[in-house]
Amino acid sequence: MSSTSVPVEDDELTLPRASINKMIKELIPTVRVANESRELILNCCTEFIHLIASEANEICNLSRKKTINAEHVLKALDRLGFGDYRSEAEAVLQDCKEVAAKRRRQSMRLENLGIPEEELLRQQQALFAKAREEQAQADQQQWLQLQEAAKIASMQKSAEESDPDDYS
Repeated sequence: MSSTSVPVEDDELTLPRASINKMIKELIPTVRVANESRELILNCCTEFIHLIASEANEICNLSRKKTINAEHVLKALDRLGFGDYRSEAEAVLQDCKEVAAKRRRQSMRLENLGIPEEELLRQQQALFAKAREEQAQADQQQWLQLQEAAKIASMQKSAEESDPDDYS
């Protein structure tokens, strides 16, 4: 077996602990939860997702489809006795569809500008060049100020060394 196709054990497939901890803190902010309990919650969540995904995969295969879609997951919830979660799952699905539609609309804005991509690229490069020029001017100004400060400090030091009133 090649090193790129290393099998992943089921034990390694878990949700990120930070995500679980964040959910626990949001749901019950005033309750302390022991690490063992957090681990148990993590394992239960992972097992639940695995169970739903396996059932959705079976439903998908029975439908002679190659991709598990949302309807397969919703049917899996029903078949496994988690129908009570269906309305919440449908609400999340609707939110996801709205976010995806919003992203599509935003990506279409660029296409609907009526400005060729080459022109947009030219404008972007001009803005970058202007920003580099402004930064170079700011750097030059800062350099001149440092040089002036060094010159003043040097003159003050020379004046102190050649001060005739100094009898030390």
